[in-house]
Amino acid sequence: MSTPFLSAQDAVPQDWSRLQQYLARQGLQLDADQETRQFAGGFGNLNYLVWVNGEKTVLRRPPLGVIPIGANDMAREYRILSNLWRSFPLAPRALHYCEDSGVLGAHFLLMEYRQGLIIGGKLPASPSIDVAQRRSLSEQLVDILVQLHQVDPSTVGLEGLGKPEGMLQRAVNGWQKRAVHAYDGVCPPAVTRLHDWLNARIPTSQRVSLLHSDYKLDNVIWIPESLEPVAVIDWDMGTRGDPLTDLATLLSYWTELGDPQAMHQLAQMPTHETGFLSRQEVMNRYALRTGIDLSDFDFYRVLAQFKLAVVFQQLHAKFRRGEVTDERYRSFGSLSAGLLDFASEVAFAKHQ
Repeated sequence: MSTPFLSAQDAVPQDWSRLQQYLARQGLQLDADQETRQFAGGFGNLNYLVWVNGEKTVLRRPPLGVIPIGANDMAREYRILSNLWRSFPLAPRALHYCEDSGVLGAHFLLMEYRQGLIIGGKLPASPSIDVAQRRSLSEQLVDILVQLHQVDPSTVGLEGLGKPEGMLQRAVNGWQKRAVHAYDGVCPPAVTRLHDWLNARIPTSQRVSLLHSDYKLDNVIWIPESLEPVAVIDWDMGTRGDPLTDLATLLSYWTELGDPQAMHQLAQMPTHETGFLSRQEVMNRYALRTGIDLSDFDFYRVLAQFKLAVVFQQLHAKFRRGEVTDERYRSFGSLSAGLLDFASEVAFAKHQ
């Protein structure tokens, strides 16, 4: 469907009057006569369509509740989107950043609005996407990622973004710590086993690239008629580092027909449908276009699946602790367990 919105009763309200007053002090005009609407989808940042200076604009702010360290970083996203569009036109341009949580209860940014088709866990009924178009979507997903990884950070003022040195070791240890917190200090044995497996196999990064860090199908906006990309969104975890982490993140969502139930329950991308590339074909295409060696790619895949399992356990913890009441979060504990099992299968059974 094309940029779906929540109903007014389901939307998280914001203090639009206070926002209007704040923006006026910045020389920006929020049009109060135009309806503000919250975009649907996702479990992270809250996104709204607003009118600023007569133009459709996206307002992004973190979700309610406790925010994990490093997540939902609007300042980071503003820094990236203020610069990246110069060499990567699919990146929308950031327009304004506010660090004052007194305005809306959290920091936020305004960014360029790009209209188009967003494809989630199911193929849309309209427009119908045939087998050949599904293959094209797959190939374009890979090629967009290759294009991003070919951007020289120094040409867009992002050469100081992140800390690539030691990134993989920090990720392994950091996600273990998040797991301990998400499981209230009592982790299932699979967590420790996977952490030990990863810790013993940390590879040497072949390159340093700009990373999206949550690259998947529903973070790309498509022109409905041609299914050509018009934007890549959701850059709050962007950084510099090993490009294979981005590829592995994409494949952690990439469900195939014969996958375990948890991958189908995940329902992030409809890649099990006929026509989509397999994970191996995605890897082959990426390797061919970048020249990067994928000999150690099992490490990256296991890390990405492990991270995803921890993320859903964190979301389930929010539900257990009463921070959210969304019933979708109730089943995330079992989903996390299934994703942990799949990560173990990748690690110990060489599932491809």
